[in-house]
Amino acid sequence: MSENQRRILLRDPDPHLLRPLTIRSVTLRNRIMLSPMCQYSATEGMADDWHFVHLASRAVGGTALIFTEATHVEPCGRITPWCLGLWNDAQRDALARVAAFVEARGAVPGIQLAHAGRKASITRPWEGSRPLSPAEGGWNPIGPSPLPFGDGFATPVEMDATQIHEVLEAWASAARRAREAGFRVLEIHAAHGYLIHEFLSPLSNRRGDGYGGGLTGRIRFLMEVIDAVRGEWPDRLPLFVRLSCTDWVEGGWDLEQTIALARALAVRGDVDAIDCSSGGNDPRQHIPTHPGYQVPFAGAVRRATGLRTVAIGLIHMPDQAEQILGNGQADLVALGRTLLADPYWPLHAARQLRARVAWPVQYERADIF
Repeated sequence: MSENQRRILLRDPDPHLLRPLTIRSVTLRNRIMLSPMCQYSATEGMADDWHFVHLASRAVGGTALIFTEATHVEPCGRITPWCLGLWNDAQRDALARVAAFVEARGAVPGIQLAHAGRKASITRPWEGSRPLSPAEGGWNPIGPSPLPFGDGFATPVEMDATQIHEVLEAWASAARRAREAGFRVLEIHAAHGYLIHEFLSPLSNRRGDGYGGGLTGRIRFLMEVIDAVRGEWPDRLPLFVRLSCTDWVEGGWDLEQTIALARALAVRGDVDAIDCSSGGNDPRQHIPTHPGYQVPFAGAVRRATGLRTVAIGLIHMPDQAEQILGNGQADLVALGRTLLADPYWPLHAARQLRARVAWPVQYERADIF
């Protein structure tokens, strides 16, 4: 039995899950992160009371890093017409209210910036995630190549040099507004088959110019997005990148290419963590889901590159999260469905791990379960 396993078995009073983590100038109170979880409830990209309550309650519940859902850098980059955006100052000001409350509760406000690419302009999941036509309020999506995501999806407009420049400018402007709104961690969404992932994967990128072909060409757009974002995002603040570590389709993006990309990011030195997810770029994917099914990706990237990683994927139990961190597979665990079901999971996890953490004084009467 390893020392880490022994400590977990004996209920170490200082569990890894609840230890602080400092990244650049930002200190997280524990290793628990709210994964970006789209709510599909915005109007014209604006956050409202639903988004405030959703994110604020997880800060009250003890989560350390509170990420917004995917927040899109331009209107045509939204997944649905009801997704969050950050392409104007009114959207910035609505999100500033959320960031301020999250920070006042001792959590760190984070924002994930995104562009849906060829997967844009669809209905909400509870409406079937069906492509929307322009007559229904949809729009023509863009992408690296004129290849639709799947049957029934619109063929995206292949981005030319002007469109690439315009999208990079949109990323920079959104990063500036994120900074002005008071967010302290920014994540670039380069996963799940959205625009950046579409450039990365040979399944969706068939370009013959400097943005296609071999790995160097296919990662170029991401590198330029990072440059655009870092031009507005201060060096003192952390920058994460979410990657799909594999397409789960033969001939697509895979873990080997992910590690090569992560090594290149480590050399750059401006990315602080890789948020390790998978899939989403091709309907032919076959994902063997089970608790912790994506954790090995985080471990492999961390070992190969020395970069911090975030583990994600059906992490539900405190012991499971503690083992991931204690065994060095990741530096943070991101919880999505788990925190949707229980905003106070971190407080309950501390009790299960026999560690003492302070409840909000207003809720101390509940600290009996």
